[in-house]
Amino acid sequence: MDIIIIGTLASLLAGLGTGLGALPIVFTQTIKQRLQGILLGFGGGVMLAATSFSLIVPGTEAALEYGYSQSISALIMVCGIVVGGAALWLMHNHFPHEHFFKGPEGPSFQNFQRIWLFVMAITLHNFPEGLAVGVGFGGENVTNGLALALGIGVQNMPEGLVVALGLRELNYSIGFAFGIALLTGLVEPLGGLIGAGIVSVAQAFLPWAMAFAAGAMLFVIVDEIIPEIDRKSCEQEGTLGIMTGFAVMMFLDIAIG
Repeated sequence: MDIIIIGTLASLLAGLGTGLGALPIVFTQTIKQRLQGILLGFGGGVMLAATSFSLIVPGTEAALEYGYSQSISALIMVCGIVVGGAALWLMHNHFPHEHFFKGPEGPSFQNFQRIWLFVMAITLHNFPEGLAVGVGFGGENVTNGLALALGIGVQNMPEGLVVALGLRELNYSIGFAFGIALLTGLVEPLGGLIGAGIVSVAQAFLPWAMAFAAGAMLFVIVDEIIPEIDRKSCEQEGTLGIMTGFAVMMFLDIAIG
């Protein structure tokens, strides 16, 4: 139970990073496209490194510790990643939502106010992050969980800023834009609670849960972050951001985890 509480609280703190990152909108309404590309890339790089070093590697090690062979351990991770990505794909196709740059996705959204479509899109983005943090703690590896929570929190800061800027460009007030950016990060504790709870109740699910979370995060990177960088015509800036974010998260994972 202590691990579940710690995992949920850690995912909550990581989620609050969106609100912290949104604070600059109090002073400015615009940030250059090139800088936004770097920020988006940075978030994607952090998520990519977290997927690799905080989920896939420890998930494989956990499978080996349970007595699975190397080939079976690899197969478990592959299957979990595929299922995690497929789950996010199904959610994206069955929940109406709209991205700031990518546009509408999912079923008909005529009966929804546009702002709630944005909120649903960000929620679908943030849930896998909270799930990943919860799973990281659910394996009772607190140091790995802390590194993952810290990395996701850092990643949420530029994400929160981009969300708030997008809302301001749609003529929403500063307070409303900041509030939405803050609230969308609060879905992460739900994912953290589910991830930590499942793994704590049944430790044998740890490799599967880590692989599932990795697949869900990979889907977000490939389906949302990279296309949004391309649509901003900031490929080089996005590449710089991804490499920087990857290096930062890799350092955190090795130094802390």
